[in-house]
Amino acid sequence: MFDRVLILSASAGAGHIRAAQAVEKAFLQLKAANELRNIDTLDYTNKLFQKLYSKAYIELVDKAPDVLGWLYDHFDKPWKNQKERLAFDKLNTGPFIKMIKDYQPELAVCTHFLPAEIISWLKQKKRLATRQAIIVTDFDVHAMWLCHHYEHYFVAMEETKAHMQELGIPAEKITVSGIPIDPVFAQNKDKAEMRKKHGLEADLPAILISAGGFGVGPMEMLIESLGKLKNKVQVIAICGRNEELKKRLEATCRQLPQNCPVRIFPVGYTTEMDEYMSAADLILGKSGGLTTSEALAKELPLVIVNPIQGQEERNSDHLLEEGVAIRCNNIPILAYKIDTLLGNPHRLAMMRKNTRRLARPEAALDIVKKLLSLRNI
Repeated sequence: MFDRVLILSASAGAGHIRAAQAVEKAFLQLKAANELRNIDTLDYTNKLFQKLYSKAYIELVDKAPDVLGWLYDHFDKPWKNQKERLAFDKLNTGPFIKMIKDYQPELAVCTHFLPAEIISWLKQKKRLATRQAIIVTDFDVHAMWLCHHYEHYFVAMEETKAHMQELGIPAEKITVSGIPIDPVFAQNKDKAEMRKKHGLEADLPAILISAGGFGVGPMEMLIESLGKLKNKVQVIAICGRNEELKKRLEATCRQLPQNCPVRIFPVGYTTEMDEYMSAADLILGKSGGLTTSEALAKELPLVIVNPIQGQEERNSDHLLEEGVAIRCNNIPILAYKIDTLLGNPHRLAMMRKNTRRLARPEAALDIVKKLLSLRNI
């Protein structure tokens, strides 16, 4: 058991926070720490820096994904730009540095590269003796995740491990764990029961669309395109915290003709995503690391639509290569692609079989168990 554990994320997108929450639950379930704190690093930075990291990120995702993709590629130069980036981060994270030096955790577990970089620098300067574990929350690894001073990395895939070894990270310091998701996604929940519980049709194919925790993305355009489906389907539209989007979709539902092949079920922010995934047959949307890992745990093939350039596009490449996804780059033909997939039960069954091979539903527990095994090394 660890004495004091600090789990560190950053609210630049919902995925890093959810990964941290999953690890926290695993620590609690295994009773692996006497004292446990889960902190958003951005809460210990100045207001301008917070806005740059969180709100600006969401704005870029929603309105300028090409810019985000350019930035991703520009900074993906292993072991370069570190001094400049670290100088900028140190300038804005004074309260965070003070907090971690005062707290002196035995172990810091980072699900975002910002705290990992700061801790690595503090360890280099011998101003902190904390052990550091870094969890990469995408299927690919970006240069910003690379640190010189750490104890262990956790990654999603064997290919990611091989990539990091080529970049100089020793194999014994990398574990292929999968991306940590809430342990609830490892629970087997009956499809029919979940459909009944959430008011869904028992027999219609169900497509889950998630706008993410922040409710961004072209959901209305997706649903409009799905209206051209030849197959009758039901669409579970998860709107996240975007109440205006949910209201607009509810209005859309009331205007649909009776013979429309698509039934829409708008859902606001929910803590029962695992149940909606259990009820679904396909998931439609972006290819973020956390949502994708949750879908794989629930044996859901993916229909990836216009992934954000950068990490989501690289995630998409891996998922396509592993045979668990199809990709649609042109929303007007989305209905055609889904009709084609639904019309090929053998292919759909193979995709579902491939999800079982790739899924790691107990990644969070596996990570904490590995950390416990490394504690006395």
